[in-house]
Amino acid sequence: MGTHRNTQSTPTTQTATTQAARSASGRALILHPVLRGTEDDRSPEASLEEAVGLAAAIDLAVAHAAVVKVSQPRPATLLGGGAVEQYAALMEEAREAGDAIDLVIVDHGLSPVQQRNLERAFKAKVIDRTGLILEIFGERARTHEGQLQVELAALSYQKSRLVRSWTHLERQRGGFGFLGGPGESQLEMDRRLIGDRIIKIKKELGEVRRTRGLHRKARAKVPYPVVALVGYTNAGKSTLFNRMAGADVFAKDLLFATLDPTMRSIRLPTGRTVILSDTVGFISDLPTHLVAAFRATLEEVEAADIILHVRDIAHADSEAQKADVEAILRGLGIDPEHDPRVVEVANKIDLLEAEDHDAAIRRTARADGACAVSAATGEGLDGLFGILDRRVTAGREVVEMDVEHADGATLAWLYAHGEVLDRRDDDHHARLQVAIEPALLARMERQREKRVSA
Repeated sequence: MGTHRNTQSTPTTQTATTQAARSASGRALILHPVLRGTEDDRSPEASLEEAVGLAAAIDLAVAHAAVVKVSQPRPATLLGGGAVEQYAALMEEAREAGDAIDLVIVDHGLSPVQQRNLERAFKAKVIDRTGLILEIFGERARTHEGQLQVELAALSYQKSRLVRSWTHLERQRGGFGFLGGPGESQLEMDRRLIGDRIIKIKKELGEVRRTRGLHRKARAKVPYPVVALVGYTNAGKSTLFNRMAGADVFAKDLLFATLDPTMRSIRLPTGRTVILSDTVGFISDLPTHLVAAFRATLEEVEAADIILHVRDIAHADSEAQKADVEAILRGLGIDPEHDPRVVEVANKIDLLEAEDHDAAIRRTARADGACAVSAATGEGLDGLFGILDRRVTAGREVVEMDVEHADGATLAWLYAHGEVLDRRDDDHHARLQVAIEPALLARMERQREKRVSA
């Protein structure tokens, strides 16, 4: 009936809310349906492994996981009758043995009817892939913007299934009640109440989007180029971000270890300052609710001057993950193959065998706009910084500048925004050879004229 995988994980540190939720949902059964006639670049076993990783991201104890072949999807349960009976019996046996499985995760989309019927058959809580990802995002969101975005996605998801209960207002933080939680009063929420809340959140996110636009305009005036990191979840983006920026962003071997975007300013070897932006990780079959909700965050990627596509080159499904990320980028109007802003970063080369390690370095060295690195060890970072330097300095002109020593503001500005290639001083002047963008040079000249005429 399916490929089985037994696994047992023990929850570690948890928030009070998460602990209460886990006490209600305890052990989980994960089922990955494989529908006949559907094509997937990943093996069913790899997809199941990813689903187990998603469960581990919120410390669920996975008691059993299986790939289930579905020859003909049933409108009532999605899974075939034999599979439903098989896993209902498995859960009954677990209950009789005192190891009840209280949660079933179906790694596929479920209609409200299918979810309800499976809950009746299994006598346990059932959530689908969207519900699981929303639960993870609900726990990971820390900023006000992130919480709004996830709540909007959760409400849109719930509205389509006539929510039975709503516990968000009664939870301390994290999650969205799909797994249960404290204060489960089973408040009945109708479409009108959810709709009102959606309208309110969209207005607030509109303000967030407006604020982000103002921030982008402010950065354009400075201006510091923005370098956005994108990639499949767990590709090592946050580790790379920390290595490049000397920051301490939470980075762990978990799917969706970080959610909210983070920005830091860094200086490249030539002295050029850029803003490094870490964004939410992508994943296969990302729910449309989330893509829409995180539009404000994804706008940072659209507006970036350079986009680093960070890949886990050591992962067995690296190519499939690359395809998923590129599909989302195309949805944002970014063509990874032809957009000059996109740089492919083959990460985790430290996990490759020696022959594959060397081959990855040679392959990326031949490519235009690609490099191989290890965010964990720092190998290859010099090459990545070199690519960034070349990209941000592209289009610069080399000009001769004669600046009085007394004009310290202009000297400081040139060092901050250009690359001083040569400098010769006499008693009153500094004669500089500077590589700088023409637009920046014109702006500086206007500022100097204003100071002189003032």
